[in-house]
Amino acid sequence: MDPGLNQLLKWGIENSEASCTDPNSTTDTKAERPDWPAGRPLNPEALKALMGGPSDADLMKESMAAIQSPDVSVENKLVAFDNFEQLIETIDNANNMESLGLWTPLIRQLSNQEPDMRRMAAWCLGTAVQNNVKAQERARTTHPMSHSMKLTNWDTVTGTVRRKSIYALSSEIRNYQPGLDEAIKALPKAHKLDGKVDAGDMGAVDRIIDRLREDSKAKAT
Repeated sequence: MDPGLNQLLKWGIENSEASCTDPNSTTDTKAERPDWPAGRPLNPEALKALMGGPSDADLMKESMAAIQSPDVSVENKLVAFDNFEQLIETIDNANNMESLGLWTPLIRQLSNQEPDMRRMAAWCLGTAVQNNVKAQERARTTHPMSHSMKLTNWDTVTGTVRRKSIYALSSEIRNYQPGLDEAIKALPKAHKLDGKVDAGDMGAVDRIIDRLREDSKAKAT
């Protein structure tokens, strides 16, 4: 059975007034799923399965297809990017990017000739990896950290690209030591801190990010 429909069936059983009040009912929902509180809201994916609408995975793939299509205008590509970014705010959707084959095409957009496309790609990267070790690991294996560092420092076309790239880099390195170590190697000497930096030390990470932001502002003047 489709997982969404299976969850829908369980939801129906748990929220069935007859099951809860009929003394002759053989369904003990609390015994079957004690971890599910009464009145648990229906999973959006299950609701979509019921209504026949596209799943988040379908919407993510459609958005990326539009982003890559030569027949879609830049304006509409940016709309697709905005939709994609909202979808991957959910950690489960961000983790599904790997199985859907969406990491490589996303990273490829960081090199797009259109500054706004690079900006949106960096924004999506930052959203996908934020507080998500699995996504941080996947991002690191998909593109070198030096690429993110290059965008934060040498994307001279527009400051908005640098700002979103700094946001992405900040998300890539927080609480993720391999990413931070790799980023530090690519840092300009003037931005490096003395000694070993712990990825869990938010104060130290903030100092690195703040220096990059100050540098970005200086380039804009």
